[in-house]
Amino acid sequence: MVELLVSALVHCVPQASFKNVMISGGGSGGFNPCEPSIAVSRTNSSNIVAGYVLDGVATSADSGNSWTVGKMKSKFGVWGDPTLVSDCLGNFYYFHLSNTGGDGWIDRIVCQKSTDGGRTWTDGVGIGHNPPADQDKQWAAAHPTKPWVYVTWTQFDQYGSHDPKKMSNIMFSMSKDAGTTWSKAVKINTISGDCLDDDGTTEGAVPAVGSDGTIYVTWSCGGVIWFTKSTDDGNSWLSYNLPIARQFGGWNMTIPGVERANGMPALMIDNSKGPHKGSLYLVWADQRNGAADSDILFMRSTDKGKTWSNPMTVNQDKSGRHQFFPWMAVDQTSGYIYVVYYDRRSYADNQTDVMVAFSTDGGATFQERKISETPFTPIESKFLGDYNCISANGGIIAPIWTRMDNGKTSVWTAMIKHADLVK
Repeated sequence: MVELLVSALVHCVPQASFKNVMISGGGSGGFNPCEPSIAVSRTNSSNIVAGYVLDGVATSADSGNSWTVGKMKSKFGVWGDPTLVSDCLGNFYYFHLSNTGGDGWIDRIVCQKSTDGGRTWTDGVGIGHNPPADQDKQWAAAHPTKPWVYVTWTQFDQYGSHDPKKMSNIMFSMSKDAGTTWSKAVKINTISGDCLDDDGTTEGAVPAVGSDGTIYVTWSCGGVIWFTKSTDDGNSWLSYNLPIARQFGGWNMTIPGVERANGMPALMIDNSKGPHKGSLYLVWADQRNGAADSDILFMRSTDKGKTWSNPMTVNQDKSGRHQFFPWMAVDQTSGYIYVVYYDRRSYADNQTDVMVAFSTDGGATFQERKISETPFTPIESKFLGDYNCISANGGIIAPIWTRMDNGKTSVWTAMIKHADLVK
């Protein structure tokens, strides 16, 4: 019965035709590489920078075919959760957590900047320092036409505390001088969460910035995806957060063979000159079809977040198997949408492929392609990480993911041209 099932499922999978490139196969400081982030330069799509746990950085000058690998250093320490973005001038920003040892565990968000394609970096600027609170799980965005950068994250009054008086909140800061100085961190949520790093915690905040400067943010808490926005550079926000989607099972998901997994949302905007300019896109994972069938969900808004389309499933399989850890990119030269995620449709066990789905019609429809050359099988006793990433510019699509072989993680990419996806 199992053999028949696997054979039938394999037959319907879009096959891989993309060369996989390993960026890092070894860890530092006792940490194995995972939680990768990647950014394609906004001014030169051949220039790509990646980051990964704990302090890894890698640069490519040839569209990802070869990589130079190094380590980030900062006076604040480099403590994981890397986030990479590129601004309109081609500068790169590497955001990460801090652990100075003096003000608690993770005491601020750090931004380091590179003006030479990722070869050298500033020592970093601290953001949101508010001891004894812990600052965690940041993500960033860049203005489409100005060297302005934005970051959102979760502030824990005390990480892991069971005290009902200890809360988690979504914080925001921005820089109007290309990352040199940052505004005072402000709370943008109206409903706080707990500090347990679980479904009741406000977490997974991702900003997106429109051509008119409007800032949009989504995050998860309590089985709901929340939304807010600012039209005055973050000085004021909606008087109440909008619940725009139900996240069935919450953001904390159980995936066999994975130590911990989440379905936190990713928010992006189309700032291209295409027909869907201004559209907001949201992708996440949940288990609305049952705990054994995680899926990738997608919604869009064409009126600045006032209303949203009904959720649609990105993955096209009918296998009842897991798809998880999604991330999304919008190529601002075309408006095309790309989503990367893990996929188990082809197997009756925990073997895992990597897929990219893409849409050329503003998210009305998606096509899928398998991009991993071979599957991998994670084991629960080893940490796979909390997210993957994807970036796109000028028709170059750069997914990045963690795989695990014999309990050892490695970080991989596959440099893809849009023309090759549609073949």
